[in-house]
Amino acid sequence: MTAKELRKRYLEFFEKRGHAVLPSASIIPEMDPTVLFTTAGMHPLVPFLLGQPHPQGRRLVNCQKCFRTDDIEEIGDTHHLTFFEMLGNWSLGDYFKREAIEWAMEFLTNSSEGLGLDKEKISVTVYEGDNQIPPDEEAAGIWEEVGIPRERIHFLPRAENWWGPVGDSGPCGPDTEIFVDVGLKACSPDCRPGCGCGKYIEIWNLVFMAYNQTTEREYHTLRQKNVDTGMGVERALQVINGLPSVYETDLLGPIIDKIKKIARIREVAPEQVVILRILADHIRSSVMALADDKGLVPSNVEHGYVIRRLLRIAIRKGHQLRINGPFLGDFVPTVIEILGGIYPELQRSQERVTTELAKEEKRFRSTLRRGLRICEKLLKEKGELTGKDAFMLFQSHGFPLEMTVQIAEEHGQEVDVSEFRSEFERHRQISREAAQGRFQSGLADHSEEVIQLHTATHLLHQALRRFVGQDVVQKGSNITRERTRLDVQLDRKLTEDELRQIEKWVNEMIRRDLPIKRETMSPEEALAMGAIGLFGEKYGDQVTVYSVGDVSMEICSGPHVKRTGVLGTFRITKQKRIGANTLRIRGVLEAAT
Repeated sequence: MTAKELRKRYLEFFEKRGHAVLPSASIIPEMDPTVLFTTAGMHPLVPFLLGQPHPQGRRLVNCQKCFRTDDIEEIGDTHHLTFFEMLGNWSLGDYFKREAIEWAMEFLTNSSEGLGLDKEKISVTVYEGDNQIPPDEEAAGIWEEVGIPRERIHFLPRAENWWGPVGDSGPCGPDTEIFVDVGLKACSPDCRPGCGCGKYIEIWNLVFMAYNQTTEREYHTLRQKNVDTGMGVERALQVINGLPSVYETDLLGPIIDKIKKIARIREVAPEQVVILRILADHIRSSVMALADDKGLVPSNVEHGYVIRRLLRIAIRKGHQLRINGPFLGDFVPTVIEILGGIYPELQRSQERVTTELAKEEKRFRSTLRRGLRICEKLLKEKGELTGKDAFMLFQSHGFPLEMTVQIAEEHGQEVDVSEFRSEFERHRQISREAAQGRFQSGLADHSEEVIQLHTATHLLHQALRRFVGQDVVQKGSNITRERTRLDVQLDRKLTEDELRQIEKWVNEMIRRDLPIKRETMSPEEALAMGAIGLFGEKYGDQVTVYSVGDVSMEICSGPHVKRTGVLGTFRITKQKRIGANTLRIRGVLEAAT
């Protein structure tokens, strides 16, 4: 079965049962500010799940573009993906568990309207309950009624069978997940759906949204009970067609084939399988993100940071396959051929996406070339690449550790990664000690004037990245009651036009009276959200992230003003080069007249 046929069957099945067919929403959530990307079909529907009437009724169905980064380390296995398509049907206060389960079984096993799967290979999981919410015996009972015996119904804890909310609060509830036995050998006598060995592949998830979770983790029954289901198109195709992974489907197979052609791979070596999968996933995901009508571009903040990370990993994986020239743009027509028929934004944005890929590849390849030259020089002079060398390349030139390790291995050497990590920690300690005794977080004190200038410095930093380049990185700051001083990585002075643009933009953000939001999260969560982090910062298990409206997000210990409108007028007073690659900028705030 092809992806086109699967989408058609699913949408028509539920349309016949009174569901209005919706188009896919943007990959950027418009009604859920708690996440960067649309990770599930329910994101565009949050207000309607909470009770607002939907203009197309109470039964809905669609195929939604989704983008998840929480599983990025799993990419390369048989079924995890960054970008994927999610088929889903919803009931907004209409039908509930019985209809959802009965229709799911009918679609899965009916060969004329649905997928024609063998009922004997289907197992399900349901919520086992805890001290807040009871076990979902109702769902288990309905599964038995439609033909799933008790021994194939597994009660699992909240971590496995509870969905939502997305963010700190919102609609949520128990779910029931549907798995298909793909015939692999059991991993152990305790092998079951959800164990992760690959014998059971999850094909569909039915969420019964009966609760609203508050930020204090209290649960209140929703005024309307909803059904939210999700069937991943790629995983479903893998199961239906008996394929070893999602990468053999017609959605990803052609991309893999093109990679092999460009890399001149005739027979795939075992160690190349994961590389090919990661490369195919990251290429497709990046093209889909860039093609979105929101006009995303690679950057070091928010959505752009995620895209940049995916592209740079893709370039490095291409290098591992000995693809030495630019290649990312070659895949845009391939992705359009596969998905352009259902997502017309791909056609509309083809030229822009190709241009952005070329710019990003050129930028990062210059970093790689510089690092490779230094590696060759070190190998020629010393005959080895040490952990200290690897750290120097990383810290001074942005050269990835894994590239240094790869080059060393090609020369029969081994980089002492523990030495690299020791150097990393030593540098962080030096940075911390250097900061102590001068200013806390670069601030002379916590006076009103210093706090205002601190917020203005964040805006200045963002303006530099916006008008000069996303590679402009803060190297340090020093803020007194009289002025702010910001050092950034830049090998030249700003032009007069750039100075005017930067001052104008900062003052426009002040005029807009943007709110400043403070959040606490793990460093990994902060980076996933697109927050900028400064090298050498002391990061523990939790960091503080300050966001200035929707224009700036940085890991920072604070403090800041509550809104930008109190800052007055910002003016750059001086700029000076203080090294080969560092520009120092001074600025002041003048009271509004």
